[in-house]
Amino acid sequence: MSAAPGDAAGRIAFGDDGLVPAVVQDADTGRVLTLAWMNAESLGRTLETGQTWFWSRSRQELWNKGATSGHTQVVTGVSTDCDDDAIVVSVRPAGPACHTGENSCFHVPLSGTVGADNAPYAMLPDLEAIVRARAAEADPESSYTASLIHRGIDTMCKKIGEEATEVAIAAKGEERDQLIYESADLLYHLVVLWQSLDVRLADVAEELASRRREQR
Repeated sequence: MSAAPGDAAGRIAFGDDGLVPAVVQDADTGRVLTLAWMNAESLGRTLETGQTWFWSRSRQELWNKGATSGHTQVVTGVSTDCDDDAIVVSVRPAGPACHTGENSCFHVPLSGTVGADNAPYAMLPDLEAIVRARAAEADPESSYTASLIHRGIDTMCKKIGEEATEVAIAAKGEERDQLIYESADLLYHLVVLWQSLDVRLADVAEELASRRREQR
């Protein structure tokens, strides 16, 4: 957020009501968390403090996300669309975004649609968080994940080899459903291996991003 708050607000095409829609997105998962509204003051405070500030249309006042609930949002970036009349705010949330306790306000599917998750790829960061929690458990037999990590690197590497082989066999046999199943197993065991060596999904994602940048 290199632009000064005043300069940034000056770029925005606020509506006749002085507001602009702000889509809040999880910086790590890409999941859309909520749609809120900002005026020039709340945008300025967001850029100054690194926390999300919005304008409540119902209460007609500024509000700082998490000030009451503790579910704050650390801002990692703010961008606008090509017309400067909408904002995307990337955040790292400390708790659910929705007042219902759901991680995202967008969790209610319309009739006839499939599922409510607006970012299926967020399952990997969710899995990473679960594995991290399991790894912290004191009893190594409290879960399969904890026991796998407790048994050490050789066991985990062996499981990676086994699961990769299962993926290859399913692919060779053109067994689509089995390929999906075995791929999920392989991804899970990769996340466990990463956890044991303090490798994060974000580290792998950055490596992929750097390769894409090199190709441009």
